[in-house]
Amino acid sequence: MSMSREKQQGRREFLKTSAAAAAVTIAPGVMLHTLSADAAPRTEPVTDKVRWGMLIDANKCADGCTECVAACDKENGLDLVDMPEGADPSLWERQRPRWIRQVKLKDNLSGRITNLPMMCQHCEEPPCVDVCPTGASFRRADGIVMVDRHICIGCRYCMMACPYKARSFIHAEVAEKPTHTPRGKGCVESCNFCVQRLDNGESTTACQEACKHQAIVFGDLNDPDSAVSQALKKYPSVQIRADLKLNTGVRYSNI
Repeated sequence: MSMSREKQQGRREFLKTSAAAAAVTIAPGVMLHTLSADAAPRTEPVTDKVRWGMLIDANKCADGCTECVAACDKENGLDLVDMPEGADPSLWERQRPRWIRQVKLKDNLSGRITNLPMMCQHCEEPPCVDVCPTGASFRRADGIVMVDRHICIGCRYCMMACPYKARSFIHAEVAEKPTHTPRGKGCVESCNFCVQRLDNGESTTACQEACKHQAIVFGDLNDPDSAVSQALKKYPSVQIRADLKLNTGVRYSNI
């Protein structure tokens, strides 16, 4: 006997809700993260019509808040890495892989201290790309700077070239990882603006969603009507190391 219309509708809604949050183990150490019900994989090539970018208001970054870091770690599987046995906890916390670092800036004249998150700045002219001997470091047409782990040889030239210390090197085997972030020993990694979300029809980053203080605005810098473009028009902003003329995709206000 077939299910009633009400039961069928209820079952469909249950499956949609479950799919939005599901994380299924498909092999030891590999977690399959399904897309939300409304997300759709990209069907067209990336173009320069869009340039993804971010504005961070340092005034809203509360001292001691690590919500954006925790969200980034969870989104990309960095929270699945355990501290090596016998390691010093304080040293491990300083040296563990991080795609976002919490940085304190002090104005030498006023003594004012500013807290801000520091990640890959997604430069228009990225030094990491210039020095990479294999092409593993590359910049997409939409402005996202990434690492192709299949051809990264672990030379770490990009880490030395990055003026923001935004990249990490994976020294040990990675026992657990999500399918959308295939991390591995001997590779360099860094913030990629949650590209797995953007390429599947979403428009936010994990750090932006997690920020309780609304310090992070993310969107299309090429769209004058986007939230990030409107915020950049409204508030004065700066680039970190503007003297390098890298035209970064991440800007900061109130620093």
